[in-house]
Amino acid sequence: MDRTSVIFGNPIDAKTIRKAEKSKAKFIKKFGDDSEAVYHLGLSPITQIDELGIQNLVHSETPLVLPENPLVVGNIRMGFGHYRIAMAIASCAKHMGFTPLWFDLASFDATGSKMIRSQNDLYSMGSKLSQKIGLFNKLVWEPLNSEGFRKITYNAADQKNSELLVPLFADLPKDIPYVGTHVWPSQAAVHAGLDHVVNAIPDNWPMGLHLAEGSIHTVQTPFAYLGYKKLNGMAKEALKPMPDKDLYRVGHYIDHELVSNVEADCAARIERLGSGKAVRFLMTVGGAGAGGDLYLAMARHLLPYIKQGKAELWINFGDHLTMWEVFKKQLPELTGSARTFFNDYAGLKRWAANVDAEGGGVTVFCHDDIFEAVYSTNLLMRRADVLVTKPSELAFYPVPKLQMRHIGGHEVYGAIYAREMGDATYECETAPALCDMIDTLIGDRKVLRTMCERIIELKNAGVYNGGYEVVRLASEGRR
Repeated sequence: MDRTSVIFGNPIDAKTIRKAEKSKAKFIKKFGDDSEAVYHLGLSPITQIDELGIQNLVHSETPLVLPENPLVVGNIRMGFGHYRIAMAIASCAKHMGFTPLWFDLASFDATGSKMIRSQNDLYSMGSKLSQKIGLFNKLVWEPLNSEGFRKITYNAADQKNSELLVPLFADLPKDIPYVGTHVWPSQAAVHAGLDHVVNAIPDNWPMGLHLAEGSIHTVQTPFAYLGYKKLNGMAKEALKPMPDKDLYRVGHYIDHELVSNVEADCAARIERLGSGKAVRFLMTVGGAGAGGDLYLAMARHLLPYIKQGKAELWINFGDHLTMWEVFKKQLPELTGSARTFFNDYAGLKRWAANVDAEGGGVTVFCHDDIFEAVYSTNLLMRRADVLVTKPSELAFYPVPKLQMRHIGGHEVYGAIYAREMGDATYECETAPALCDMIDTLIGDRKVLRTMCERIIELKNAGVYNGGYEVVRLASEGRR
């Protein structure tokens, strides 16, 4: 079915349609036409995070044999965010009795997969340039991420390009529960004829980019719900709204392990804060090191507090040690005494389980394996007092947050939402602002205690139940 020329009853102009068709043709010319190919799938356990019980869908020479109660989590790697949301959905699915199947559409040797990887490379390059070149960020990157991706016409090309992914779906039954944690896997599943597709929209800023007509769209906040309902700002003129059956506000997409332990984890934080113990800061630096200058400034500022036993610092360098090398050059006093877990996920898990007895000082970790790199933050999040992060997908997680400068205009609205919910600081855009906030969080512990109390209130109100709701909607299908 053509989903390029009309989107939710709103016709797309002929020029945009021609541009979308040319885009698809360009990728076929570059990567080949495999529209008649049949890609079979097999299962391979993801043993790195065996607590989630995920089976990876991989290429196979023989047709797929499904496990009992399967639920597919369609995803791509674009930074860590979409993988993290996919893990949250898989965690909730496992808790609800499903076998989560990990379907990374960029991981295959297929035309559509190559298309995704090439698009992701461009996005990654733009993100890095935005951090290095202020004028590029101001004139290109911020407008593209806040307004360019917002237009409904942007969705037309994505819809056409996602048709290239259909051959990967040959082995999946049409009624299998399916959750896409990026719009391309959601669009591809709809084009392939699946009829139990949920499109789990990650951001709080409504954008045409995230539309996958034919799926059930879910959002995490009231702001996003109304924005998508009205397709607000996605064209110069008013658009026909999304039908009720296509859009649900479900709450935050959070792992079952985190949701089910909110009260206990917040109680432990409040006890530590009240007894004067060191405040634990968890930094999510990642491999790209976006905002690296800010991380260095904060780490340098924390050094005296660490020496005095007033703070601990944990740093996840993701799956690349580039920023670790920068830290070693710039802060040898910090890195020389650091506890390290490099490609030692088992060791990190043991340490995380016993951090109350074995903590202190500086701990850094980095894992080549993407699953270990992403889930390491989850392991430490429950034990941390403050999560230091840009306002990406982590802005929605049930832990007190120190919010750094956003990357891409769409992240601004995650920062605004988190600060209004009361479990995060406002966005601290400069090194002095971040260091001043660190002083406050260590010196005035009532601030963090209030955030913990607020997290418990939000949990009791069902705000963190989005992962469970997404799984339920996928299993029930369109009603």
